[in-house]
Amino acid sequence: MVEEKVDVVEKINRNETVEAISVNYEENGILLVKEIKKEILSRGAWATVMFLYQEYDRANSSYKPPKISLRRYQKKNGNYIQRSKFSISGEKQAGLISQKISDWYREFGGVVAGGSSDDAEA
Repeated sequence: MVEEKVDVVEKINRNETVEAISVNYEENGILLVKEIKKEILSRGAWATVMFLYQEYDRANSSYKPPKISLRRYQKKNGNYIQRSKFSISGEKQAGLISQKISDWYREFGGVVAGGSSDDAEA
């Protein structure tokens, strides 16, 4: 029981910087979630990070097609803690989201709902 708590603390301490955040997840020596790429979209007390990752399919002993996850982290007591996430399940959904975002910015001239185009500086 004590060893389990130490592992959790070590994982939390690894997230002292945005660069240290990862979605890699290993269980029993198998990498169940494999991070392929990471893009830091915003930094600060609240950070936004986008990941390209694959999940391991135990039945086929191979990785499933890539997915995308957008995650928000809050820095608290010196460590980033995940507060929310949204996963894009496939290429078709990613294309639809990308197209709609482009359409909206074209339609509203780069400003949507009072925001500015530089709101999410990395």
